[in-house]
Amino acid sequence: MPKVLDLPCAGKPFALKKSGRVVPQSPSWHQLLGARMIWVVVKLVSLTIRHRVNDPHGFMTRKDIRQVIYCTWHNRLALSMKLHSVLGLRHHQAAGLAGLVSASRDGAFLAAILGQFGVQSVRGSSSRRGPQALLELATWTERGYDIAITPDGPRGPCYRVQDGALALAQVTGLPAVPVSYHVNWKVQLKSWDRFQIPLPFSRCEITIGRTLSVPRESSEAGRELLRQQLETEMRAITRDN
Repeated sequence: MPKVLDLPCAGKPFALKKSGRVVPQSPSWHQLLGARMIWVVVKLVSLTIRHRVNDPHGFMTRKDIRQVIYCTWHNRLALSMKLHSVLGLRHHQAAGLAGLVSASRDGAFLAAILGQFGVQSVRGSSSRRGPQALLELATWTERGYDIAITPDGPRGPCYRVQDGALALAQVTGLPAVPVSYHVNWKVQLKSWDRFQIPLPFSRCEITIGRTLSVPRESSEAGRELLRQQLETEMRAITRDN
């Protein structure tokens, strides 16, 4: 039987795959060294990038939002901290940022990189430590933190929203905010997510989609409709060419 996260709602809980006890991989010394080097490179490249924000739904001017769940595609992680500095730190009052990161060895490297930027990493995914990770993320929201999720990660398919972001939005009551960006100069890898590496002195156009809230009483069918809406909105604000 699949393990479930018990949500305080009338609908059927989200089913999460049972994977037994999983201990997240810790970063090795060379991953920690590599994380520091990447931090330096990202900081330097970010200083050269010019950015512009498209906010058609007025997210930046809303005074009623203190914390949010930022949803951005896995292949846009390179400038994710730039996004938070522009959107979160300047315009909202969250205490900090916590992110969902895979419990795998690759996830350990990403967690080490995010740690350089002061991000609290919660290790897990829908298939590994899923229920524990969602509960840990909910705890960070109680401490006043924003949450960052790549809803198509950590293994894809690319641009396919999974259930985790909706589960967290339902548990916490926080709105999910789709965010994407387009850079005119970049290297695009041949990985499953077509990961994008922005080049120095590129122009970055950040687009904020329509926020989405998940009622606590949502049924399974209702959550699926909201998942489709989130995916449609994220695809609509994403431009690759």
